[in-house]
Amino acid sequence: MSLLLKGFAIGLAISAPVGPIGLLCIRRSMVDGRLAGLFTGLGAATADAIYGLIAVLGLSAVTTLLLTHTTAIHLAGGIFLIYLGTHMMRSKPPVLNAGTGRTRSLSGAYFSTVFLTLANPITILAFIGIFSGLGISMSTTGHPWNAGSLVLGVFLGSCSWWLCLSSGASWISGRLNPENLHRISLVAGGLIIGFGVWQIGQLLVAWIG
Repeated sequence: MSLLLKGFAIGLAISAPVGPIGLLCIRRSMVDGRLAGLFTGLGAATADAIYGLIAVLGLSAVTTLLLTHTTAIHLAGGIFLIYLGTHMMRSKPPVLNAGTGRTRSLSGAYFSTVFLTLANPITILAFIGIFSGLGISMSTTGHPWNAGSLVLGVFLGSCSWWLCLSSGASWISGRLNPENLHRISLVAGGLIIGFGVWQIGQLLVAWIG
């Protein structure tokens, strides 16, 4: 139970900072519906749990592989962010707001966010750092079930954040008209494009340097 609660706190802390995934969740919750936002968050929580599992099991070979290909993974993630942002900005104003049940592919919302979150392999270093600081490893957790409890806690903590964020954004959208929702899509899309350009720009600076 102690490891489950620790994992919950870690998952919450990893998820809470607002970045491109948070903006994506907010926009989808407001324009496409609460379920779309929730499945977006579930995708991020799944990726967090995967990285948490790799970190707690001490799979150094996997970690090394991910970090070795960080440049390629970041480049793919940056390009995908620019694509998503452009798609948001070019989308037509919604006829109905999120509160009236506008739909989108839930599987698409889920898997696109799994990919985007996994496209930031630096996240695994955050897990490794947190676990090391707390003295958590496969040797200290003992039975594999304990490691599983920790990873489950990470997943649940992350899910709780995304549930609150998607529910709050959906509630707010019910008080906005379609024109305002379209403006939100434009702003969110522009910011997500900015994140993608910044991510690619960092790679170019590192390459030139």
